[in-house]
Amino acid sequence: MTHLDLISSLSTIVGSEAVLTGDAAAPYCADQRGRYTGAALAVVFPTDTQQVAEIVKLCGAQQISIVPQGGNTSLCGASVPLAQGRQIVLNLSRMNRIRALDATNYTMTVEAGCILADVRAAAERSDRLFPLGLPSMLHCEIGGNLSTNAGGINVLRYGNTRDLVLGLEVVLPDGRIWNGLRALRKDNSGYDLKHLFIGAEGTLGIITAAVLKLFPRPQAMATACVGLRDPAAAVALFAHLRAACGDRISAFEIFGRPCLDLVFRHIPDTHDPFAKRHEWMVLIDLSDVLDVPLDKSLHAALENFSGGIEMFAVTAEKAQAEKWWKLRNSISDAQKIDGISIKHDISVPVSSIAEFIEQADAALHEAFPGVRIVSFGHIGDGNIHYNVSMPDAAHNRAFIEQHEHEVNRLVYRIIARLNGSISAEHGVGQLKRAEIARYKSTLELELMRGIKQVFDPHGLMNPGKVI
Repeated sequence: MTHLDLISSLSTIVGSEAVLTGDAAAPYCADQRGRYTGAALAVVFPTDTQQVAEIVKLCGAQQISIVPQGGNTSLCGASVPLAQGRQIVLNLSRMNRIRALDATNYTMTVEAGCILADVRAAAERSDRLFPLGLPSMLHCEIGGNLSTNAGGINVLRYGNTRDLVLGLEVVLPDGRIWNGLRALRKDNSGYDLKHLFIGAEGTLGIITAAVLKLFPRPQAMATACVGLRDPAAAVALFAHLRAACGDRISAFEIFGRPCLDLVFRHIPDTHDPFAKRHEWMVLIDLSDVLDVPLDKSLHAALENFSGGIEMFAVTAEKAQAEKWWKLRNSISDAQKIDGISIKHDISVPVSSIAEFIEQADAALHEAFPGVRIVSFGHIGDGNIHYNVSMPDAAHNRAFIEQHEHEVNRLVYRIIARLNGSISAEHGVGQLKRAEIARYKSTLELELMRGIKQVFDPHGLMNPGKVI
């Protein structure tokens, strides 16, 4: 089949206006960080599951690879085609319907192209909560959230995306449609197949729809901004608040002074919460389905902690809380404006967070004097975003080109000693594909390749990603 024949066949399935080639396809062949750029024979925009199945069958017959894509907010190059090979990008953004919302069953059935913010808004209109919260929620789509098993700020209370799903609809690599859209909380009728596709980054099949769990919408909220001595104090504070406030804690985020310096430099209308400069800060959210004065409870719990708090403020006002959260949610955007960095999305046991930061900071500063470390993330679930660069833009690109491998080795060795993971919530994609071979056991890799072979024997689903 020639290129023109392929375009004609794809256009017959979805319409000519839904098939992009050449310059029109280019924006869908690069990631938002500008790190990965690939090439595709076409970018195709189906509107329903049957069209996806027909496209997959067509590509399978012609041995053309498929790169599933949603909002293309991946930080690891998972939704970007490779620079070589016969491949199309299958963008699911037009599949954005909310098929059903069952408020009594606390479930919502949505298509893969639904934007996360729209899903959350739909739940709220029915007085329900879909708790997945990400800084990219205005752009990322549910299919991508599922494919990467996204985390975010509310994992410690509600779990990862994997924990928020009851059922899936998936187009398999041979074009068959698996309808697993079951809205059941108990179903022990064999293997739970949905978990194979969640977190697989489109390498086993294409998620086209999902049944999501909903929760009661909180009626009371309180937020605290806390200046701290060091990460060890933050870990101790988290343990204290877990005992004092229990499952009311819905977010517990840490960020260092370099994060704030970047935000203040690049993001308008941002200000230091305190007159005194603190090297570390934590943001804490409490929520409850009962309308109770959580700000008083949070204030009392913080007052009763004597392990390294330098200053704190508590509010029940949404506007003030949003100002504080803007600081945390703007860190990645500020980094991007400032320049590229060597990014790590790691996890360790919560009890080892301070030890990781201390050891990694010391090793990097010894190896690369003057290095800047931008460290922030989710203390409540042990996930830290640990990013390394030189503050001088003129020297930073050369530093990354020459030393990225060495920086990764240094950070990942510490992670391995602490029994952590080199990928917590961003996935593997292209970025860490070679690395997992060093940090997964031979048996784990063998099992993963075996699963891939069963589902995708010809290797056409998102090649060059994960394994």
